[in-house]
Amino acid sequence: MEFIYQFVWIVPFLPFVASILIGLNLFFFPKSTKSLRHICAIFSILLLSIAMIFSFNILWQQVNNNTIYRYLWSWIFDKQIHFKIGFLIDPLTSIMLVLITTVGVLVMIYSDSYMSHDQGYVRFFAYLSLFTASMLGLVLSPNLIQIYIFWELVGMCSYLLIGFWFTRPSAANACQKAFITNRIGDFGLLLGILGFYWMTGCFEFETLFQRFNELLVSDKINFYFANLCALLLFLGPIAKSAQFPLHVWLPDAMEGPTPISALIHAATMVAAGIFLIARLFPLFQALPYIMNIISWIGAITALLGATIALAQKDLKKGLAYSTMSQLGYMMLALGIGSYQAALFHLITHAYSKALLFLGSGSVIHSMESIVGYSPNKCQNMAFMGGLRKYMPITGTTFLLGTLSLCGIPPFACFWSKDEIITDSWLYFSSLGLISWITAGLTAFYMFRIYFLTFEGHLRAKSDNVFFIYPVSIWGNLKSNNFKLEFVSKEKNFILNKSDLNINKNNNKNENFFFFSGATKAVFPKESENKMLFSLLVLTLPTLFIGFLGAPFPDGQIGSDLLSHWLYPMFKNSNEIITGNWFEFGLNSINSLSIVFSGIFIAFILYGPVSFFSQNFEKNFEFSLKKNLNPFFSFIYNWSYFRGYIDGYYEIIFVKGIRSLSQFILLFDEWLIDGIINGFGMLTSFGGEGTKYLEGGRISSYLFGLIFGIILLLLLFFFN
Repeated sequence: MEFIYQFVWIVPFLPFVASILIGLNLFFFPKSTKSLRHICAIFSILLLSIAMIFSFNILWQQVNNNTIYRYLWSWIFDKQIHFKIGFLIDPLTSIMLVLITTVGVLVMIYSDSYMSHDQGYVRFFAYLSLFTASMLGLVLSPNLIQIYIFWELVGMCSYLLIGFWFTRPSAANACQKAFITNRIGDFGLLLGILGFYWMTGCFEFETLFQRFNELLVSDKINFYFANLCALLLFLGPIAKSAQFPLHVWLPDAMEGPTPISALIHAATMVAAGIFLIARLFPLFQALPYIMNIISWIGAITALLGATIALAQKDLKKGLAYSTMSQLGYMMLALGIGSYQAALFHLITHAYSKALLFLGSGSVIHSMESIVGYSPNKCQNMAFMGGLRKYMPITGTTFLLGTLSLCGIPPFACFWSKDEIITDSWLYFSSLGLISWITAGLTAFYMFRIYFLTFEGHLRAKSDNVFFIYPVSIWGNLKSNNFKLEFVSKEKNFILNKSDLNINKNNNKNENFFFFSGATKAVFPKESENKMLFSLLVLTLPTLFIGFLGAPFPDGQIGSDLLSHWLYPMFKNSNEIITGNWFEFGLNSINSLSIVFSGIFIAFILYGPVSFFSQNFEKNFEFSLKKNLNPFFSFIYNWSYFRGYIDGYYEIIFVKGIRSLSQFILLFDEWLIDGIINGFGMLTSFGGEGTKYLEGGRISSYLFGLIFGIILLLLLFFFN
């Protein structure tokens, strides 16, 4: 046993301590704690950095020794149940620990600058530390019950962070939507855990896998019941990792601060579902029907997320649907048995997507100085454009993340995504076709996001400033195809070129002209150094971590580490890394062809050469829609309105439940309460009528008694 393993509990304990101490001080000493806000941030970053160092040490020990270590102690001990808690260290755990802590530290450093002017700055770091501790505890869990405990803690923290700005109705609704949607999956997960405990009598992973396989081989359990329990287990990852049909919470989760979007959508919450499937992979692998369901759910999610991302105007929501699509890739890979490819893509995607989300936060932070703090504007790509000139570091790092996510060699996601696509073709042609098409769509919408945000000219409006911009996104100002717009707080109108005397700005590279009514111009600017530091550091894994999966000879670097080290206890995986560069290159041509096609189409529509240069208006996407044939118009509407899924859910579940509630209310008031109230009224009227028969005269009572006896005797004799 390595000495470091004895202290692995420190990894989740340190951020938990940071969260508790900051939270208690904020509760009991709010004024003094807020005055020491930066000390709280430094304290959180320091403790998580120590946890990160421990995580790297654990990873190094695992690479050298490749041993599985468990430490358990009894928590509940009874004749009928014996439950233990502790931690489990294996290659999967060590990879996840490094992933969570590295991204978490960079997000915290980034947040110190991004949230510096927010009133909830200290509360944000308390939530952030608790969220990180919960995720670290989840990946270290050695059994299903402990995983479920931390699973719920992750859900609670995500609720707090998504609704961090709870005074905004949109944020409050978003966190409730995420919480309720995940409760559906969590309820299924709990039922699945209880079902497997009923079958095997244990919660620990190794014993659970062994007993379950023995029961299947000996045919001592109902095969349909086992599949049902596995499907219920899978319901948890469906909700947590935003798989169809429980994906609807993901884009609304963008209402939280952007650093949270980077953390939730990169290495923590959405990765929890993929991690759970990977952790329980031997269990699912024994059930072929469930594996097929997992693969098809992943394929549908990947394609659906990619199609919805095509026409999104909100920068963060476009990236959110991209995350949904990439998670679908991972789930598809797990479903077809390509365990290593799924986890490899989890790693490469985490760093690339964290870079993209933090880059989007840098853009939003800069746009707020121009359009004001309004999510409808500062996150809307219609108000952006040309930002690379003002924010070169952010633009360059965002481009690197875009190239990686599109699968362009030699960036990180190329190696993992290409492996998934090739495995999909080998497993089943339909799944291969879906993954191939999704790769092209990914390239299109990611470069669409990049072109609209960083290239062309700035389309934002500043108070009391005249803007002249070309009708085409990348048009030439010397041409006559431009619009002139005067915007102020008092009025907003459009003039023709001949209406005013144009005084050209000294900077000839800027697409702005100022007039006598203009007072000032506000331009975007690069973010602070703390934010740029996180972006620059994240570019390193985005550029180089993919080489861990490269087909070097004899697998000395790539396949040896991932195929043999990351996959030590399972068999029958569909691995494709063979160490043959020629074969690898032939397999890559298939995916790269569709990727470059998607980039080319995005370049034609949104780049320097645009077929719609004469008709692009301020709302350029709607102008584009008008120029397309009905099929592409349908695709645009499908994408813009999120596949109409939210609308159907609103009708079926929200309005349906409200109508059902109204029906139950009426049923309760008029039938249930009506019966009870009817008996009460009948008794009351009966008593009221009976009291008039009581006159107090004995002769009347005797007459009634005799009459009643005679009536009963007649009935008796005639019957």
